[in-house]
Amino acid sequence: MTPDEYQQIIEEFDSLVRDTRALMLRFEASGMDETHEAEYLEVHAIFAKAVADQRAYTLLMLDEVA
Repeated sequence: MTPDEYQQIIEEFDSLVRDTRALMLRFEASGMDETHEAEYLEVHAIFAKAVADQRAYTLLMLDEVA
């Protein structure tokens, strides 16, 4: 992959991270994190995976540049 392709993927993960975090905050603000705990945990899992994948792609990009 080219550095630009890595950067595009990392930016897409960043967007997903921001969007899922915003959704989690809305869940928490409305109390739905407690009343719809299973759904909240699913959103949290998406968030955690996106953060992990973004980190992995960042490390791959840095290894390729080095």
